[in-house]
Amino acid sequence: MSQTALAEKSGVSRRMLVAIEAGEKNVSLTTLDRVAEALDVAFSDLIQAPDARDPSRINELAWAGTIPGSKAVLLSKASATRAVELWEWRLEPGEHYPSEPDADGWSEQLYVFEGCLTLMLGDVPHTIAAGEFYMFASNQPHSYRNDGEVAARFVRNVVI
Repeated sequence: MSQTALAEKSGVSRRMLVAIEAGEKNVSLTTLDRVAEALDVAFSDLIQAPDARDPSRINELAWAGTIPGSKAVLLSKASATRAVELWEWRLEPGEHYPSEPDADGWSEQLYVFEGCLTLMLGDVPHTIAAGEFYMFASNQPHSYRNDGEVAARFVRNVVI
């Protein structure tokens, strides 16, 4: 598709498209959404590196603000058939939460923002430190554990 055709279809100016393509413009997320829709691709497919096609580990900078440190990073993507639940969790040191397997097709996305979380998938531990994330199919035995010395605080998305 030519830049002119993409500009017409997306409603984004050709000049903006040229700047985006050249990496010269810090574009809004709404503009990128419009380009992705015009190309008939998912937003995450548009910004994800072409050689990294694991949607559970996108981890791409999608926006940077004018003030250093302001940013939006797309961490991962999961398909949902009905709903997504957003949870805030806090586990004190020594706390353990066992979970039953969810239905087939469900997944969870975890982002730890304080402390360190141990995610058990069956008998296999996965350590997730502050600033890290993890996504997994939740139709298997899993549990959350805090083996650290401080509270573990994390966000949990259940993708149904």
